[in-house]
Amino acid sequence: MRIIGHRGARNIWAENSLSGFRQVCDLKNVCDLKVDAVELDVHLSADGEIMVIHDPLLERTTDHKGPVAGLSREALRKVRLNDTLGETIPTLAAVLDVFAPTGIELEIEMKMDALGNPYPGLLEKVIALVEARGMAARVVLTCFVPEVIQEIKEKAPHMRRLASVDRRSCEAFGGVDATLRRFVDLGCIIAVEQSLLRLALDRALGIVGREKLGVWVPNTLRELDYWLGQPIAQITSDRPDLALQLLAAKAG
Repeated sequence: MRIIGHRGARNIWAENSLSGFRQVCDLKNVCDLKVDAVELDVHLSADGEIMVIHDPLLERTTDHKGPVAGLSREALRKVRLNDTLGETIPTLAAVLDVFAPTGIELEIEMKMDALGNPYPGLLEKVIALVEARGMAARVVLTCFVPEVIQEIKEKAPHMRRLASVDRRSCEAFGGVDATLRRFVDLGCIIAVEQSLLRLALDRALGIVGREKLGVWVPNTLRELDYWLGQPIAQITSDRPDLALQLLAAKAG
């Protein structure tokens, strides 16, 4: 079972922060296991820098307001992340520097802008940066949007793809079966929101298969214990420390 830290480990440390990413790399010192991968999210600044932040707007996780894409990289240096000691929004380049020596894989999610549109050039910039660092084999490119997944397949066929699925996806794409089949046809790993997957686990296993099916985001001991007992390939959690401790206890 693969354990993925969601936005680093957002229920322990500030999400998508350099300090949080460094801390999740050190989990092996706590429980003698390390996460298999870390999930993170990317947007573009006004001048085309790849920024690691979940929301298209700054309000929820920083001391500023407005769209990420409304500010240049230099202006974003003045934006402080909540729940940190004065950290700013990291660039993808800085995050890759943290993970390069660790062997930990990265799931990089292509986010939409504040109007719900893909960022022009974001995918190409991410691919180029990852390849320049020699990390393509350790990176999975992810998105909720089939058209973006198709673009990933066309522009980086050598890189793994992951599609995230929730109820809103299924409503938009014609139900759970049609949604899963659409992403299977695009050669994706598929991660399904946990309450939806509980209802559709047998159907998902039949369509996707055990080796390419994952769940997000179980965070309590009860939830994690349940999913560790299911025939799926990976768990994405805001509490990867708990998942790793449970995994170690079961192995013992």
